[in-house]
Amino acid sequence: MKDLKEINKSIVKTYKKTIWKKTIKAIDEYKLIDEGDNIAVCISGGKDSFLLACVLREISRHYKIKFNLTYICMNPGYNEKNLNKIKENAKILDIPLVIFDTDIFSSITSEKNPCYVCARKRRGYLYNKAQELGCNKIALGHHFNDVIETIMLNMLYAGQYGSMLPKLHSDHYENMTLIRPLYLVNEYDIGKWVKFNELDFIDCACKVTKKKTDSKRREMKELIKKLKENYEDVDKNIFKSSENVNIATLLEYYDGDERVSFLDRF
Repeated sequence: MKDLKEINKSIVKTYKKTIWKKTIKAIDEYKLIDEGDNIAVCISGGKDSFLLACVLREISRHYKIKFNLTYICMNPGYNEKNLNKIKENAKILDIPLVIFDTDIFSSITSEKNPCYVCARKRRGYLYNKAQELGCNKIALGHHFNDVIETIMLNMLYAGQYGSMLPKLHSDHYENMTLIRPLYLVNEYDIGKWVKFNELDFIDCACKVTKKKTDSKRREMKELIKKLKENYEDVDKNIFKSSENVNIATLLEYYDGDERVSFLDRF
């Protein structure tokens, strides 16, 4: 395992193009961070959220805008081994982690869609804790692949076109905003960063599903991988499709709560 100085250096040197610059591009392009922000970096224990913590820490040292970071980790009911692994990695990466306990795992055992319910409950607990700590934003570790998989899931399973936005204002928590700074970073490059630094993070540590429930998202991951064998830029084009929507060619779309039909133009 590399020492902390080397780990941090790898972000701005070895992975300057694929991680460092792409994160800064997302922050600038989508206006994710404002002067004086207090951002709660939400760490689940996986590679994405720990990388997010390291990248934002480095950016806070060099960025043109000044902002503060607090690192929080919600324990939904991890077993002792996984919880200790999170604490160990936080120590290795010198992240002053605020861990707080919830009962999410024990409260969703009978749900039909436990992953969806868990995600919604997690979000609420994270917003609450962030507000309690004086933060106005929470940062999540969703990356480029999460975005394109969401687009595909919505099209193929929900019959609608919808993406995962880089920034959301909360409807239920006043003056709170969710941001996704790794929005443009490819999961493949996150894996390379982990391997390069000889790090080891927990995967899905859910006691409820044992990693078996969210099969549709895994299907999308495999489908996109298969498509890339014949169309190298297919992942980039899926992403771009959310930036290049031609409303004039759609049968119907939503404008806020109003449903608009192409027939309205005739």
